Amino acid sequence: MTKPLPHLEDMIRVDHAGEHGAVRIYDGQRAVFSKNQSKHKRILHLIDEMAQQEQAHLRYFDELIVKHDVRPTALSPFWHIAGFALGAATACMGEKAAMACTAAVEAEIDAHYGAQLATLENSTAPLEQSLASTITAFRADEAAHRQTALDEGAQNAPGFALLDKAIRAGCRVAIKLSQKI
Repeated sequence: MTKPLPHLEDMIRVDHAGEHGAVRIYDGQRAVFSKNQSKHKRILHLIDEMAQQEQAHLRYFDELIVKHDVRPTALSPFWHIAGFALGAATACMGEKAAMACTAAVEAEIDAHYGAQLATLENSTAPLEQSLASTITAFRADEAAHRQTALDEGAQNAPGFALLDKAIRAGCRVAIKLSQKI
């Protein structure tokens, strides 16, 4: 298999990193909420459903990385820890804060995937068309996760505006760094 063009390598690299980070955020939230499963049964069920979709997204990008010999981000060990820490920290703040985290992350991923789709929209190359189709499907999943988080009261989390702004800024930084590093 030939290597994809550099801009496609960057897309695959950053999307792989993002899906890995999302899985780890849910791992962190699950670790905290599992300590009192009876109290957090509902939120754990929602987290499990969203985490399963994120895990499927990650498997897709795992396969793409190998198939096209794309170097994963060198920041993966950091994102592994940071994602878990973000999930655990927001879960420690409560269910609504955990959902605020999900809403903020998914808002940035929606914008990120939207920008990627704009880049890919007129391509006739098979890899780019396939990637665009997959990103479209994944973007719909991410939008559904955001809506779930909002429906669960994300905006009622203590300090929501600050939490939202900080997490979204962190996501934008992570995206920029993971594209190239």
